[in-house]
Amino acid sequence: MATVPTIRLNNGVEIPQLGFGVYQIPPEETVEATRTALEVGYRHIDTAEMYGNEKEVGQAVRESGVDRSEVFVTSKLNNGFHRRDDALRAFDQTLADLGFDQLDLFLVHWPLPTIDVDYVETWKAMEEIYASGRCRAVGVSNFNPHHLRRLFGETDVRPAVNQIEVHPYLANDEVRAFDADHEIVTEAWSPIAQGKVLGDPVITRIAEKLERTPAQVVLRWHVQRGDVVFPKSVTRSRVEENFALFDFELDTGDMAAITGLDRGERTGPDPDTFDYVPH
Repeated sequence: MATVPTIRLNNGVEIPQLGFGVYQIPPEETVEATRTALEVGYRHIDTAEMYGNEKEVGQAVRESGVDRSEVFVTSKLNNGFHRRDDALRAFDQTLADLGFDQLDLFLVHWPLPTIDVDYVETWKAMEEIYASGRCRAVGVSNFNPHHLRRLFGETDVRPAVNQIEVHPYLANDEVRAFDADHEIVTEAWSPIAQGKVLGDPVITRIAEKLERTPAQVVLRWHVQRGDVVFPKSVTRSRVEENFALFDFELDTGDMAAITGLDRGERTGPDPDTFDYVPH
């Protein structure tokens, strides 16, 4: 079984560079999918309150036979709980639903700059959660540099992670560079643009040359760029394929060709305008 490299966060915690995402996996399928990922060798699971499957992730970890200390689990704050007291309660609920005493990483899911609660208040609640010792690291998701600069100016704890949309059609290098300059690890969600990039002739040509699948080529591109990446599948063969990234490399030309596909094209919403709050 391949050993997944880890990346050291700015507080010294080690995070596996390859994780398994459970976004849009229905709760009734999440236990089996997560257990399969753990069997294949994944040791990093990425969930969120808004995914509605935290309980099932916790159940899968318990049933997997893998020691809890070996599995890095991330969850994210529900957009409806940005006020301080709501955020603290929401974190308590996440721990209860997962059945854990401690979470590895908790993220503010979206900055929501247009709603009536300031994300700085939300981040101060995250600082309290971190100080309690019940979460090994805290971070953000979908934050742009100007959101992060405000946090730097008005709060004390620097986010350990910024999970953003990244794929060959949205290289997002400005945000990635800002993160790197400020010791924030970038995590890539939607890493294959929901499949849109897999038929790209540049990627299929590289895949044919290396005798790999297009998905493996794109995921390897993420890994070599130094980001944490979360492929998602409920099909065991695909889960195994997505894990097989550490016995080949892309050369400089292939890396540049894939990065050159960037066209600023999002599959998800714009963090500067997104204001969805579940009711």
